[in-house]
Amino acid sequence: MPKHLVQKGRIAAPETPKPEKKKLPTAPTKSEKQKSKSSGYSAENITVLEGLEAVRRRPGMYIGSTGPVGLHHLIWEVVDNSIDEAMAGYAKNITVTLLPDHLVEVRDDGRGIPVDIHSKTKVSALETVMTVLHAGGKFGGDDSGYKVSGGLHGVGASVVNALSTYTKAEVHRDGAAWMQEYKIGVPLKKVREIGRAKDTGTIITFRPDESIFETINFEWKTIIDHLRQHTYLTKGVHMIIRDQRSAEEKAADPTALKFPNPTYQFYFEGGVASYVRFLNHNKEAKNETIFYVEKEHEKVSVEIAIQYSNEYSELLFAFTNNIYNADGGTHVAGFRTALTRSINTYARNKTYLKEKDPNLTGEDVREGLTTVISIKLREPQFEGQTKGKLGNTEAKTAVETVLGDAFLIFLEEHPKDAEGIIGKCVLAAKARAAAKIARDTILRKGALEGFTLPGKLADCSSRNAEDSELFIVEGDSAGGSAKQGRDRHTQAILPLRGKVLNVERARLDKILTNNELKSLIIAMGTNIGEQFDISKLRYHRIVIMTDADVDGAHIRTLLLTFFYRYYPELIRNGHVYIAQPPLYSVKHGKEMQYAYNDEEKAKILAGLEQKKGDKAAEKAKARKEMTERAEPAEAGIGDEGTAEESQAMVIGGMKVNIQRYKGLGEMNPEQLWETTMNPGNRLMKLVTADDAEQANETFEILMGDEVEPRKKFIQTYAKSVQNLDI
Repeated sequence: MPKHLVQKGRIAAPETPKPEKKKLPTAPTKSEKQKSKSSGYSAENITVLEGLEAVRRRPGMYIGSTGPVGLHHLIWEVVDNSIDEAMAGYAKNITVTLLPDHLVEVRDDGRGIPVDIHSKTKVSALETVMTVLHAGGKFGGDDSGYKVSGGLHGVGASVVNALSTYTKAEVHRDGAAWMQEYKIGVPLKKVREIGRAKDTGTIITFRPDESIFETINFEWKTIIDHLRQHTYLTKGVHMIIRDQRSAEEKAADPTALKFPNPTYQFYFEGGVASYVRFLNHNKEAKNETIFYVEKEHEKVSVEIAIQYSNEYSELLFAFTNNIYNADGGTHVAGFRTALTRSINTYARNKTYLKEKDPNLTGEDVREGLTTVISIKLREPQFEGQTKGKLGNTEAKTAVETVLGDAFLIFLEEHPKDAEGIIGKCVLAAKARAAAKIARDTILRKGALEGFTLPGKLADCSSRNAEDSELFIVEGDSAGGSAKQGRDRHTQAILPLRGKVLNVERARLDKILTNNELKSLIIAMGTNIGEQFDISKLRYHRIVIMTDADVDGAHIRTLLLTFFYRYYPELIRNGHVYIAQPPLYSVKHGKEMQYAYNDEEKAKILAGLEQKKGDKAAEKAKARKEMTERAEPAEAGIGDEGTAEESQAMVIGGMKVNIQRYKGLGEMNPEQLWETTMNPGNRLMKLVTADDAEQANETFEILMGDEVEPRKKFIQTYAKSVQNLDI
């Protein structure tokens, strides 16, 4: 969907421009030429942004957004500089402290930023790093400050400085302490010595600019989760996180309740092997001994950890220089090639696979696999500014070589673990064969390619996927209203009967025999599994539209599990939405207003009460002027009780009816269109999975086989649930 159509969750209707009559070009007249010279495009129209002004003018180019993600990115950029010191072997301790008044302090015990005069800028190297874009120790050759690094290619410190109302840089090195302060990226004074220092390191303190960011309230849980991950990836680093915010600031952070302690410390000697153990702590492992290898090949450092579980999906995290690559890349391609080859070689050598048996496929050997790949190299080449995919060819060779040699040795030395892994892969191959039969027989040849659409689908007439929407609705009643109220040109309706299969506990062959999911797969047109092709997606907006009750929430969760496990590309590319039907309708006279939550309902009623007050004031004035007889008092909210106690009340002399919608089927087609489906005024939530690790763990807890983790999850978050309808 074009970004201009998404405004804080509301999907706006695209404006259709009126066709204009084309005019043939004509030669400019003399007066037009003169006007062009005086008011046209000239050098005066060119804006030159000096220093860090470009960062403040276009902050999204440097930190992604000015929302909560961009706000926290400021911390990541400063921490990345400390991590770079750790990866270079100079820093061992990093401390991140949230201070009162939205201040953040990041401290490390590395070498400290140099403070001597820079030859080109003629000012201190510290001031250069803090105020000049692309200035740092990350751009030179073999003699530069860092062999590998993450961050924003050396712009991190200066960008944070530019987007902060106050920044202080303190450096300890060569037995002295140095300091410089800044306001919106501008130095207040020159770098000066403030005393002696026995230690070394850098301390950066900053306060985000509230005029730039939507909010400057940090989330404690987000910080803890992110820095824990960094500690896993930087073996041997001691990470300390402290919360010293004021009581008011903590109260404004709902995530603070989930991690109530003011200090957390992380230290993982096992590196990514510890990370895999953490990711699998709620799963039944197939190999108790986690495979781990750390080795350098052709100047590429490779660190990999592998463990199989009883799950059906793959969980893989790939990093380059501690940067998460959500879309994989060459290192992931090398890993998968080496893994498939090693397992097939071992399985044939040990006769798990007979001579007549076909080789295990990549899909077979990745079922239930949890992997963390972390590589470090000098010049990483990423596709796109988000660094989601690595493109270096040497990374593929390095990972393939290191894993291919080490994993075969691991299988030979751990026969019991090898037996569990091979058994899991062989069982996956059998399920894949069953799924192929299901495709060929149950779905009929060609059905998945879109030749035969399900009969229950009310398709749209448009064949332009970018304009088309698929509404997945709960039951025939809601489906009937949706079909009548929709825009038939761009909106398709697929009603589902009952609750779909929980795919967290099922393989692909079982999914393809489930009638409801089968209809959804065919309707989308992309196929599934190894045959998935996102270019064949028939609708660029897939909208889950369920009732606002417990059953509706359960169906929505089942569908989200299905999309997350088998169609993660749809979520990553912004194709999955959740419709937001109203909870209440408030009718007074001929006017109908809709409230999507209790707060909106309260505002509507307060507005009606205000109208009553205005009306009463007018009457009082009229009585005084005309000495008329006082009229009887009118009923208000207090006379009839709250809306939850009564569906009817009198406000301002008007009878007000409040209806609480339990299901979409209670709305007539016109109401459903007006409130939930009309692009001009509907509310929709875009489904994202920015934190894949947390999303994966939540799905496992809520939808997996283990009861105890689910019970603990419910007990932990029960008090934070709103509008629970039992």
